[in-house]
Amino acid sequence: MADTTYTVTLNEAQQKAMEYVAYDPAEWVKNVVENRARMAMDEIYNAEVARMTADPGTTSIPADKEAVVNAANIKTAKQVSDEARTENPGG
Repeated sequence: MADTTYTVTLNEAQQKAMEYVAYDPAEWVKNVVENRARMAMDEIYNAEVARMTADPGTTSIPADKEAVVNAANIKTAKQVSDEARTENPGG
């Protein structure tokens, strides 16, 4: 998968508010997103290494964290949410 770019548009009041709390709002947003992605990668990596360690069929574990995360067979948050709605449409 190629790199992905997200664009955030703030109105004038939102920009002013962000400038009040952040020296550089664009850098702040970038740091928040990258840190959350890092935390999710750590969670996926740890779960995947535990799964592979417990699987007698696994003969090697990649040393590269990104390789482990990219190879992990995981559901997206959207998939989990959509499945929950399908299983419990009224709740």
